[in-house]
Amino acid sequence: MAEAERIIGTPDTPDDGGEETAAPGESGAEQQRTGDERRPGRGRRIAVLFAVAAFAYALDLVSKMIVVAKLEHHASIEVIGDWLEFHAIRNPGAAFGFGGAFTIIFTVIAAAVIVVIFRLARKLYSFPWAVALGLLLGGALGNLTDRIFRSPGVFEGQVVDFIAPKGFAVFNLADSAIVCGGVLIVLLSFRGLDPDGTVHKD
Repeated sequence: MAEAERIIGTPDTPDDGGEETAAPGESGAEQQRTGDERRPGRGRRIAVLFAVAAFAYALDLVSKMIVVAKLEHHASIEVIGDWLEFHAIRNPGAAFGFGGAFTIIFTVIAAAVIVVIFRLARKLYSFPWAVALGLLLGGALGNLTDRIFRSPGVFEGQVVDFIAPKGFAVFNLADSAIVCGGVLIVLLSFRGLDPDGTVHKD
């Protein structure tokens, strides 16, 4: 989160290496906004972010609807022998069943993640970051939808999980999207690539 806030607050550097001069009567905020608008590619990156998020969210939502309608209260379905099964459960906790007593806290965290992603989108000029943030956004929205609309009540709803590998916690496609997005962010950070497209070496 600290790294994200650092990036959000970092002003863009003009491409020509020179210093932009504000027009008469133009505030620093207006000058910064004008500089952002002149940089190419942000609109496309934001479109990628929301396209990936929409795909991940829709996939998670449809899969949960099918599971609730066809699998809940029924026997598990073997996908790869006993190594991988589809087994519907309701999870009040975080991803992979952790923290079942803190449903409301995880709901707040998911909402906070979504807000941070929207703030990061203002400085987004990197395609890999767009994909990573899109996965995080889609996954967070998927589980947050369960928290809000499923029983036992608003902000306390239990998440539908159904992917059950042998010897591992049961999870869903939203959890998978969150994990994949998080792993991609770690890899991008190791490479020194920031959401604004700059590359730094520590």
